[in-house]
Amino acid sequence: MPVFLALTQDLPDKERNQQALWGAIYMVFILSAFLLGGTYIISFFGISIEGIRIAGGLMIMRFAYSLLNPTEGGRKMTNEDEAEALQKADISFSPLAMPLLSGPGSIAIVLGFASQAGHVLDYVVLLTAILMVAVACFGVLRVAPKMVKILGKTGMTALTRMMGFIALCIGVQFIINGISMLLA
Repeated sequence: MPVFLALTQDLPDKERNQQALWGAIYMVFILSAFLLGGTYIISFFGISIEGIRIAGGLMIMRFAYSLLNPTEGGRKMTNEDEAEALQKADISFSPLAMPLLSGPGSIAIVLGFASQAGHVLDYVVLLTAILMVAVACFGVLRVAPKMVKILGKTGMTALTRMMGFIALCIGVQFIINGISMLLA
C-alpha cells in the first residue's frame, strides 16, 4: 500500500483506482498462469513440493521481516526501480502486478498448491481464491488514501508490523510443513 501510494501520488483518484484495478487484473492472470502451468514448471525443473514449500516460506519470511524492520532494508523495490516507476505513466503491470502483488512468494505458494491439485475442482477452488485475493487487493489499494488519513503514520506503522508478524508466522509454517514432508 505505501509503495502504491508513493507511485501514484500525483494521479487523480480516478486514475489511481484504474491503476489498482488493472494491477489486480494482471495479478489474476499472472498467478493463474502459474497455477495452470505449475505442474509443468515443477516437473521441468525437477523441483519437489517440499522444496517449493521451504523456498516459499523463506520468501514470505524475508518479506515479513522487511515489514517488521523497515529501516533495515529488504524493500521490494530498489531505489532505481522506484525512480523508474515514478516516471512511468502506467504502473499497473510493472511494478504493481509484478513484483508487488504477485511476486516470488505468491508464485511459490501458487506452485505449491498447483502441485497438490488432483481434480478439476481443486483448480476451480484455487482460481476462485486467486480472484478473491485480487478483489481484496483492489479494495485495499482503492481505500489506501483514506486509510492513511484515518490511521495516520503511527497507525499505519502498527498495522504494517501486525501484518508482518502474521506473514512471518505463515512463512514459518510453510517451512515446517516442507520439512515435515521430507521427514515423513
